Amino acid sequence: MWSTLDRGRWGVCCLSLLATVVCGAQSANEPSNMSYVKATVDKLLKGYDIRLRPDFGGAPVDVGMSIDIASIDMVSEVNMDYTITMYFQQSWRDKRLSYTGIPLNLTLDNRVADQLWVPDTYFINDKKSFVHGVTVKNRMIRLHPDGTVLYGLRITTTAACMMDLRRYPLDEQNCTLEIESYGYTTDDIEFYWQGGSNRGSVTGVENIELPQFSIIDYQTLSKKAVFATGSYPRLSLSFKLKRNIGYFILQTYMPSTLITILSWVSFWINYDASAARVALGITTVLTMTTINTHLRETLPKIPYVKAIDIYLMGCFVFVFLALLEYAFVNYIFFGRGPHLQKKVAEKAAKSNNENKSRLESNKVQVGKGLGVDAHGNILLTNLTSEMSGADMMGALNDPRATMFSYDSASIQYRKPMTSRDLYGRPAIDRPMAHKKGRLRRRASQLKVKIPDLTDVNAIDKWSRVVFPIAFTFFNLVYWLYYVH
Repeated sequence: MWSTLDRGRWGVCCLSLLATVVCGAQSANEPSNMSYVKATVDKLLKGYDIRLRPDFGGAPVDVGMSIDIASIDMVSEVNMDYTITMYFQQSWRDKRLSYTGIPLNLTLDNRVADQLWVPDTYFINDKKSFVHGVTVKNRMIRLHPDGTVLYGLRITTTAACMMDLRRYPLDEQNCTLEIESYGYTTDDIEFYWQGGSNRGSVTGVENIELPQFSIIDYQTLSKKAVFATGSYPRLSLSFKLKRNIGYFILQTYMPSTLITILSWVSFWINYDASAARVALGITTVLTMTTINTHLRETLPKIPYVKAIDIYLMGCFVFVFLALLEYAFVNYIFFGRGPHLQKKVAEKAAKSNNENKSRLESNKVQVGKGLGVDAHGNILLTNLTSEMSGADMMGALNDPRATMFSYDSASIQYRKPMTSRDLYGRPAIDRPMAHKKGRLRRRASQLKVKIPDLTDVNAIDKWSRVVFPIAFTFFNLVYWLYYVH
């Protein structure tokens, strides 16, 4: 067994060893070792040539990249771009910056980055970018003992994103961020994603919230871009964005639907209330025009038709047809109908006048061939000389002929029978009766074509059914096509 003295010595040794380890770990930050760290940094930078890449003339430099996304601020359909703020980090190994004697990483001032070689990385689809400079320039340089350099930047960039808006606002867009070396080819530099997967090289996507979009997926890609000057390394980060339809339901689809339904109210207003129906139709048409104009201001001038254009144009057509429906009703009942009725009446009056004049002329011609006595009886003495015996016998035997009576003095026609007692009409009146029947048939046909003004408008009755059914069918086809 150890004595009490031996135990005390062992405890002192352990405490001394622990203190040595702790002091060694913190030696780089102690004021007594600052001069050693300063001398190490000065030694690294002394004779360092920023113009030459690491391992110049040898194997290409492997530059690993990772991105921590802080926010995606805006996705603009008008400018076809999006703005992203991120922590962009690059890592490579430069043997000229390796050091010994200090077991810790050295985080240096951002101004040291201007004295070291860094990759000439740029964003291909960049429109406008800047490195944040509040309160100082947001750059980081960290050196590792083996010469590995970690270079970080806080960047906000506006990158181009060519969008296909044919299904807008029921669309999905794919926006990318292209990273490439500007001057070094694949013979001098190689890019790769650190972590080897989406989750390892790109972080922060799960915490992003956009007002109009949801990030449903993202992926990284590594490839080579070949140009006339050589083959260059390229990394690509793509986001799959799905547009949220809630905003457009409340701001566009629902108002357009309600305005279309509002235009159908005119079908329940009496057709003679012109002021109410015309005002309602024009108001709904102008409102749909305003919605279309406001939508065009928020979208680029693209040559193809968008999904929302089809819906708004469909609503506009229904509203416009509701206004034309009243114009048609007004023309039928107050324009074409009374005009046709007046025309038929004038034609019937003209036909009656012609028939009367024709009857009078026939009576005059018959009176010239017949003799009339003092009592108003027609004498047949003059007629017998002109008619042959066969004609006379045929006329007497004809049951439709006039009835004659004879006396001892002379043959006289006392009184013609009335039209009710005759079997048929005289041959002279037959064409006139045919014309009257034809006019009656035409008048009956016109009465069928022209509704009675005292009845409820039949066109409005059909419109109350046809318009809602057609609009419902339009919505069914539209949503089934664009949603599924």
